Amino acid sequence: MARVAVFGGSFNPIHYGHLLLADEVLELLDLDRVLFVPAAAPPHKPTAQLAPAADRFEMVRLAIGGHPRFSASDVELRRAGPSYTVDTLQELAAAGDALLLVIGSETFLDLLSWREPRRLAGLARLVIVPRSGSAFDPESAAAQKVLREIGVEGGFVRADAPLPARGVVIVHATSLPLSASELRRRVREGRSLAFRMSPAVIEYVRVRGLYRAEPA
Repeated sequence: MARVAVFGGSFNPIHYGHLLLADEVLELLDLDRVLFVPAAAPPHKPTAQLAPAADRFEMVRLAIGGHPRFSASDVELRRAGPSYTVDTLQELAAAGDALLLVIGSETFLDLLSWREPRRLAGLARLVIVPRSGSAFDPESAAAQKVLREIGVEGGFVRADAPLPARGVVIVHATSLPLSASELRRRVREGRSLAFRMSPAVIEYVRVRGLYRAEPA
């Protein structure tokens, strides 16, 4: 049974921060694969600022090209309606892999607003990656409430030791000071994207004319 990290997001656009985080999670947890899953219609984000889903998927495919243990899935592009993570995990689980879901610490604290968070936590082991400088406290009342409501046993566990069989994993991966919104602004202003995104993605953004207009 392969151990696969599911890394979802709008990837609008995908940048080196995403890639470095995925590579470190892969290494620290000794995984077989990281599966990038671009959201077609993220329920928690306005669609006005999003590039077309097909373009975001193609940028992911270009960005991860050449990495032997990165792959991309269009599962959310093939499904109509909002891109609910629980539905995605249900589909991916059919392959028989052991799934881990990579999320940020802010997302974890907001997890109870997601669709069927308890079932989601049963389909994939949660892996939290705190943002650099984040004050995420696993002992806080907010974090403990989420843990209790989603029904995960074993508490919070660190990735820097032999990984227990149960619990929500906390991984402290390198965080680059990059944001997709800043990169979109750079495109609008005609500024350099070098050393922030892969050259193939930069060229794709240029050819397709993405992010040149102000968001509606």
